[in-house]
Amino acid sequence: MTKELTKTIRAFFRNENGATAIEYALIAGGISIVILTAVIAVGDTVRDDLFGKVATALGS
Repeated sequence: MTKELTKTIRAFFRNENGATAIEYALIAGGISIVILTAVIAVGDTVRDDLFGKVATALGS
């Protein structure tokens, strides 16, 4: 029984299937932070310039 338990524990620690999912989650999180930062940085400009022009064109 001890050999089977040791073998199972070693197999558990050698298993790397979940590591790929974690790496993809970290990459997706990093990309989302970059996108959020860009949207916040450009947001006021887009609101004032683009939507201001559209509102002026519509006569509001």
